[in-house]
Amino acid sequence: MNDLFAAAQPAAPLAERLRPRHIDAVIGQSHLLGSGRPLRLAFQSGKLHSMILWGPPGVGKTTLARLMAQAFDAEFMPLSAVLSGVKDIREAIAQAQQTLQQNGRHTILFVDEVHRFNKSQQDAFLPFVEQGLVTFIGATTENPSFEVNNALLSRAQVYVLHSLSAEELGALFERARQEAMQGIAFDDEARERIIGYADGDARRLLNVLEQLHTAAETAGVSNIDSAFLDNTLAQNLRRFDKGGEAFYDQISALHKSVRGSNPDAALYWLVRMLDGGADARYLARRIVRMAWEDIGLADPRALQITNDAAQTYERLGSPEGELALAQAVLYLACAPKSNAGYVAYNAARAWVAKDGSREVPLHLRNAPTRLMKQLDYGKDYRYAHDEAGGYAAGENYLPAGMPEVSFYQPTERGLEAKISEKLAHLRELDAAEKNKKG
Repeated sequence: MNDLFAAAQPAAPLAERLRPRHIDAVIGQSHLLGSGRPLRLAFQSGKLHSMILWGPPGVGKTTLARLMAQAFDAEFMPLSAVLSGVKDIREAIAQAQQTLQQNGRHTILFVDEVHRFNKSQQDAFLPFVEQGLVTFIGATTENPSFEVNNALLSRAQVYVLHSLSAEELGALFERARQEAMQGIAFDDEARERIIGYADGDARRLLNVLEQLHTAAETAGVSNIDSAFLDNTLAQNLRRFDKGGEAFYDQISALHKSVRGSNPDAALYWLVRMLDGGADARYLARRIVRMAWEDIGLADPRALQITNDAAQTYERLGSPEGELALAQAVLYLACAPKSNAGYVAYNAARAWVAKDGSREVPLHLRNAPTRLMKQLDYGKDYRYAHDEAGGYAAGENYLPAGMPEVSFYQPTERGLEAKISEKLAHLRELDAAEKNKKG
């Protein structure tokens, strides 16, 4: 008699059912798995070594760790840094010791999202990795240089995994269709949109295909087109980690495209970030910063336009306000460039940081009281508006004994070309005044 209360085994997800069982079945990462490439050689060497697999989600980190265990007939012990603590690490180590003593099998300790472990948790692995009790394989979506302890990093080889290309996702698409979705056809546009939706993530591709397969069977549909996608899938959102390295990489790309005077690239990166869910207010702040850092006085209108764009977004919100940010980015990219103000500010900061606290010259001090006047505060100060051309030629505005400095060196671009001209003229007037005084 069947046990009516026995738990039914749930069907494994498509991504699990199609997980490669051999290294040759892995799609992507040819720079690591091709003939003579590092991970291919690691599989062929017969010698296990600790490693960190660094790459975005859905590119095969867990698969490669499992294949490594299979290739070396090792026990595969997974830990999730999201769910585990030091106690779980100790239990895993104890299990590895027992497995070695009882079965003579080595253990691969696979730690997913290893960057989420704190320093003490990461340190807990070190003695057992050094003893050779376990081979450590960590998976991370974040730069190990910043997120993994140096001690652990020095004991593990870092392999960088890449997002799957459209061609590689296409190959995976066909494998899934042939092995698990027979009887379902896709038109070219639907196929292209699904691959774009996956955005380099193999797991995401397989999950959406599984969702579509279920929906198609339920609706009695045998041909999936764009209309079916629109009715079945949620809004298309690109993979985007708002706090991870990809976020800062894209901000960097946006800033450098503006600085490089490429409006199309600048607009592309802005839209990529907005499409991925980046906070538009944060982007607005960065855009204002770009105006000050890379355009400056070469075109002061850029400063006003970026401030206006930020205020427009505050007033209108999304999506209307995003147009203002887009046009601000286009203006910055097309504007004349100067970092002279930025360089001058940093130079002045560096000078002040290493210099002593020099006194303000008497002639530049304010004298609101009789005592201050008696102490010669403000004495011999020359009021520029009363001088020829509104300029007190030869006047000194720096502390006594301080050498002349030239923090600000305007460029010959935009308005700064005229500023440069004027400053050169004023320096000539200063020199002439000094010559008069001998």
